[in-house]
Amino acid sequence: MTEEIETPENEPKDRKFVEALSRGLEVLRAFTHGNVTRGNQDIARITGLPKPTVSRLTYTLTQLGYLSYNQDVEKYQLDSGVLALGYAYVNNLRVRQLGKPLMDEFARRTNTTVGLTCRDRLSMIYVESCRPPDVASLRMEAGVRLPLSTTAAGRAYLAATPENERAHLIGEIAKKAGDEWPALEVSLNESFREYEEFGFCLSLGEWDRNVNAAGVPLRLADGSIMALTCGAPKFQLPTDTLQSSLAHQLVMLARDIESLGA
Repeated sequence: MTEEIETPENEPKDRKFVEALSRGLEVLRAFTHGNVTRGNQDIARITGLPKPTVSRLTYTLTQLGYLSYNQDVEKYQLDSGVLALGYAYVNNLRVRQLGKPLMDEFARRTNTTVGLTCRDRLSMIYVESCRPPDVASLRMEAGVRLPLSTTAAGRAYLAATPENERAHLIGEIAKKAGDEWPALEVSLNESFREYEEFGFCLSLGEWDRNVNAAGVPLRLADGSIMALTCGAPKFQLPTDTLQSSLAHQLVMLARDIESLGA
């Protein structure tokens, strides 16, 4: 199943909400995880929508240029209409335009990968990634999705999120984590304490056992929150170096980007 953020059952229905549009977007979201091609039956299973509804939606999205149909495998895949929307969003993102030169310099100076991420449901998505040339570092391209709960980016975002919203997101994370939740909750709470004391969150092998990373929330001029990260393989970025130096430098980088009026 794709990630879902549930709304409370007693919340009144929004009369302006267009259910058909919502379902069409859910069909597109079915392509954001796993295989790049999916049949109507696959999409129905992922979204929970009836197969006849899915068939009408995939036909419509194909006609509009957001999906294409592969005759050889008899399945759909994303088409250029989706790419155009994603490119327009990233290209016009002011914080990316202002912050990229500073991120490039930080990546070059520290030999780490520096990422700018935004939240989508229970994931963080890279909208920019800067890495030094000819250095063994993480290769994270724009569009890569990271889990909210175990990455430095996700934890930094959660730490800076208003209490009510954070509680709702953590509830969804707990449901998804199942039996793993008690240990994950301890780790998240430690990250939040870390943020209160130092202004950053760490992920020390919790997302990838070979990777150390730090994350800092980035508060934009419009009131929204993104997350700035730096990370590298553990052999290149020891925990002590990250905790005592680079994570603090990342906090300063975030403040510098915010000061530009992003």
